[in-house]
Amino acid sequence: MSTNRIALYYAFTPLPDPEAIRLWQRALCEKWGLRGRILISKDGINGTVGGEVAAVKQYVRTTREYPGFTGLDVKWSDGGAEDFPRLSVKVRDEIVSFGAPGELVVDESGVVGGGKHLAPEEVHALVDARRAAGEEVVFFDGRNALEAQIGRFKGAVVPDVRTTHDFVRELESGKYDDLKDKPVVTYCTGGIRCEVLSSLMVNRGFREVYQLDGGIVRYGETYRDRGLWEGSLYVFDKRMHLEFSDDAVTLGRCVRCEAPTNTFANCSNPECRNLTLYCEGCAADPVTLRCPQGCEPDEAEATAVGAA
Repeated sequence: MSTNRIALYYAFTPLPDPEAIRLWQRALCEKWGLRGRILISKDGINGTVGGEVAAVKQYVRTTREYPGFTGLDVKWSDGGAEDFPRLSVKVRDEIVSFGAPGELVVDESGVVGGGKHLAPEEVHALVDARRAAGEEVVFFDGRNALEAQIGRFKGAVVPDVRTTHDFVRELESGKYDDLKDKPVVTYCTGGIRCEVLSSLMVNRGFREVYQLDGGIVRYGETYRDRGLWEGSLYVFDKRMHLEFSDDAVTLGRCVRCEAPTNTFANCSNPECRNLTLYCEGCAADPVTLRCPQGCEPDEAEATAVGAA
């Protein structure tokens, strides 16, 4: 068994001095040799850190000693400090960058006016009850569309967004007005993006909004691949993706040859570097590690690469 672990966590709570929290958090991580990424704002904290399991547990215990972080929501996964290039602890206007810092309202209990939290078992109960009544429960992906390429809830609505900044535009586009009278369950990796997204949806007239408590990570811990989730979970570290069991299906398709894959790689064109799905074979050759439209090497370049 690995002696290393990764902790994914967040807490929404008013922070009168985010800079002081930043300095404290960096000191804790440096003390215990942790690496990862921590964002802090006036509205709370959001982090992913990895290291030796005893050190990560001590870090979590100490962080929870701060009054606003007592109820810190923590998810655990395999990995360690080596899965992160460095330690980054920063103060931002938003701990999740939806581009709407003035709209979010946070008090000591968390986000005000967001969706109702549902544990994984409660999500299943909601789906079963509404199905029995002849109603549809809509799963609404709160992540970037790229992440949904390798895993998502069955039949989920996947908004056309490249970053979280695009969600406000999407919600106000009218594309989803037909969902405003339906029960909508928002979901994301660990739950934090849905804290904000669900409140944005409520503010824009969605009448019955829920959020998956603990996100996909908590759902996967509960049901593995025996429930409503299918595929792999995209993660923002060197692992790039994780599966909840050996039964996980491969939803992604190579952008070059359509072979099944759940592996992302950067386009080999130095002027592009777009993150895209490639199979092992196409990723192994710089000529095929290219976006099919717009980044194809010309004949001279392809010949030179092939001769190298």
